[in-house]
Amino acid sequence: MDALRGYGQMFGVAFLGSLLATWAVRGVARRVGWVAKPRPDRWHRKPTALLGGVGIFAGFAVAYLAWRPGALDGDALLVACSAAMFLLGLIDDRIQLKPYAKLIGQISVATLVTSYGLRLHWVPNVVIDQGLTIFWLVGITNALNLLDHIDGAAAGIAAIAACYLVYFSHAQGRFEGARLAAGFAGATLGFLVWNFNPASIFMGDCGSLFLGFFLGGLSLVAGGGGVLGARRNLVAVLTLPVLLLLMPILDTTLVTITRRYHGRAVSQGGRDHTSHRLVALGLSERSATLMLWAIAATSGALAVLVRSVSQAVAAGLVSVFVMGLLFLMVFLGRVKVYEGVDSESEQRGRALLPTLADFSYKRRVFETINDLTLILLCYYGAYLLRFEGLREEAMFLEPFGHSLPVVVVAQLSVFLAMGLYRGVWRYTGIDDLAVIVKAVVVAAVISYATLALLFHFQGLSRAVMAIDMVLLLVAVAGSRVAFRLLRNFVRGRHQVGQRVLIYGAGDGGELLARELRNNIELGLVAVGFVDDDPHKAGRMIHGVPVVGTFDQIDRVIDTSRVQMVVASTEKIDPARWAQVERACQERGLGARRMRIAFE
Repeated sequence: MDALRGYGQMFGVAFLGSLLATWAVRGVARRVGWVAKPRPDRWHRKPTALLGGVGIFAGFAVAYLAWRPGALDGDALLVACSAAMFLLGLIDDRIQLKPYAKLIGQISVATLVTSYGLRLHWVPNVVIDQGLTIFWLVGITNALNLLDHIDGAAAGIAAIAACYLVYFSHAQGRFEGARLAAGFAGATLGFLVWNFNPASIFMGDCGSLFLGFFLGGLSLVAGGGGVLGARRNLVAVLTLPVLLLLMPILDTTLVTITRRYHGRAVSQGGRDHTSHRLVALGLSERSATLMLWAIAATSGALAVLVRSVSQAVAAGLVSVFVMGLLFLMVFLGRVKVYEGVDSESEQRGRALLPTLADFSYKRRVFETINDLTLILLCYYGAYLLRFEGLREEAMFLEPFGHSLPVVVVAQLSVFLAMGLYRGVWRYTGIDDLAVIVKAVVVAAVISYATLALLFHFQGLSRAVMAIDMVLLLVAVAGSRVAFRLLRNFVRGRHQVGQRVLIYGAGDGGELLARELRNNIELGLVAVGFVDDDPHKAGRMIHGVPVVGTFDQIDRVIDTSRVQMVVASTEKIDPARWAQVERACQERGLGARRMRIAFE
């Protein structure tokens, strides 16, 4: 209880100090003109105060000095080096250092902290491990810096990571580290009060460099490395720091690859980050920020789980989670964010690496790699589910390793032979799902029959085969419909445009509703159907309700606040359509017909 009380005190002092300090810095910045003016690559619409990082650091420093740790240990060294990184960012905010000068400063500070023993402990060679740690610290520092592109994103994700670090440090008995993390979380949240959308102050480089370096260093200590850390579960040691800071790592990777792909400098600003792409899909800025927070929180929760399970289970969980995030990044990589550039067809020759969405050149290579990964994960997952209670992992790892090549070759060959790579994922429908079911079942039967012929099922489990087929069916079908589901979910919930009432809830109405949802450039949003058939009232088509019949057209137009009525069929009675046009004309609304013509 004393430890928890100490965490709360540290958090409270840092939160209050940061809240007041940021408020004061905001006032000073406005008076002296230290503001960020609106520009094309940022979203703020009015001059916004800068140097909010001063408030974050001040709040944390007040709490740290009030705590006054006795020994000059590794934690004190981390705080001192983080302060140096804050000063480097402050100088950059005021006089705009050259990128190489700022990088040299970052490397120097990272080298200093690793020279006193704070390392990843990923490899036994001290020199190599120190080099990897420097790369980690500098990389995370710049990842947080790049993530600071939308109100509340960087601060919120940093606070989430810090809260998890409180747990990890406390669980290892490192109460001083947990206090540091609690104070850091409080200082970050105090700033976030002023930085959440719509932000009245930005943190600047002094804030983002401080956040990134401190989190990168403290995650090493809490994750099992560092001066006082002990090596535990190998998978946990390798994955804990990465999972805690996975969101900035993913965002930086996506931005780096897509900018290189389009021939842009990595350091060049732009609306091409993860949050920008989410907004381009139709989410509000707040919703995009909250989605990033949710991913960061889920990644941290997985880090908690990984720490308490076996290496075999941890490897499977992390692989599935990373696969899911990879699909999200592929989906976001397809979003057009560069003006005048077709993100799917232009400037391929400029890339060092293509975007994930275009990695396959004609997409078939990516689909094959996707299925290969799914086959591996599903077969591995089937063994885990079947032998979950076994303490000796070698009891299933040996038969798994012997049989895996046969399963991979057989199932991929069947997928190819049965035409699984002929479809277009974004248009996956019932017919495609039927092909997937047939291909997976045949692939499973042939792979298991091959195993029976080669090994006579010696050391193999028939239950594993059944579980594998179910998992593979879900995974392959899910991967095919993932793009379509994501696009429909995002656009269906957040699409903005003129409100449209569709006349006709038949096949033509379904086609029109789907086109309005998929083609956001039309600027039209279906909000309801009316139909001559009263039995269709209350039904839903692509999430759009049938709100009435023709006899109720006047009431429906008024209550639905529509701006346009569109007939989805040419079979409508001319007299009825004339009545609809009159109703629209009286209210100053548009009345149009959908027409499909072949020329």
